[in-house]
Amino acid sequence: MRLVGLLILGIVFLSSSCKEENADIKEVPDCINALIEEIKAEPVWNPPAKVYQYQFEGETVYFVPQRCCDIPGTLYNESCQAICAPDGGLTGGGDGKCPNFFDDSTNEKLIWEDNRSE
Repeated sequence: MRLVGLLILGIVFLSSSCKEENADIKEVPDCINALIEEIKAEPVWNPPAKVYQYQFEGETVYFVPQRCCDIPGTLYNESCQAICAPDGGLTGGGDGKCPNFFDDSTNEKLIWEDNRSE
């Protein structure tokens, strides 16, 4: 019985420490979680997929960096509407709709990284 109590205490401690580590990350919208699930259903990207959260032009936005070569990265708003492609594409400069993103965005937080192996 004492072992069970220690086990439960350990689980509570570990789960509370994980919550504290991510306490400064704003809750991620359901549609961003759905986007992550879509990426997880695909083969592993090279480089592996990541989702970042930023503040940009007064909004919380989510950035999925370019996968490879000519595939642009995508910047989403909290409703998962694509705002622009800040990088990638044929020129490497994205679609030109948000050329100041990398200079003006703040509070970068890694929300998710695909740790699956190929």
